Amino acid sequence: MSLATAAQRFKLRIDAPAGKIETVVNDPGGERRGLAVVAHPHPLHGGSMDNKVVHMLSQTLCEHGFVSVRSNFRGVGQSEGVYDAGEGETEDLLAVIRFVHERYPDLPLILLGFSFGAYVQSRVASQLGADKLVLVAPAVGMYEFPPLPVDTVVIHGENDELIPLQRVQQWAAQQGLSLQVVPGADHFFNRKLNELKEALVQSCGC
Repeated sequence: MSLATAAQRFKLRIDAPAGKIETVVNDPGGERRGLAVVAHPHPLHGGSMDNKVVHMLSQTLCEHGFVSVRSNFRGVGQSEGVYDAGEGETEDLLAVIRFVHERYPDLPLILLGFSFGAYVQSRVASQLGADKLVLVAPAVGMYEFPPLPVDTVVIHGENDELIPLQRVQQWAAQQGLSLQVVPGADHFFNRKLNELKEALVQSCGC
């Protein structure tokens, strides 16, 4: 993969502990503002890098000048390996980030995760560090999240049927985290993607 002067899309299979990890990199070319890595929802419940929320997050950041990266967790699509309850997925995502970051070494790193992907990105951030961590509909109560940076941004749907808003409000308040609520949105932001996009742009200062 070589740096683009114009917008380009790269499809890669990156070496990781589980084997090859299927990855897509969207490079806006020109003056890049940062490197954004997006993690998808639960692999055993249909989650993949082509999930509509993940795709929208990635596309929006690329439109705003960020190199956007999304990959399939182990066992999904063309990624090798099998589901590992977040442990192995964290290792694989760290490998993907290191591979891509070597090619864009001077860009600020933004980690974004949706649902189960938010849990994985919280683990990645605790090991790697990041300039910004954005958690969308984090699976609070289903997984044990590590302590998070106080500037972490949490975006959650008002009517999330899987992860109740009240649970996330309590969790975020305990850690002093910023919480943006998308009115009327369910867990998958059905018919609310534009509102989620607006919350993302605001939280990332795009």
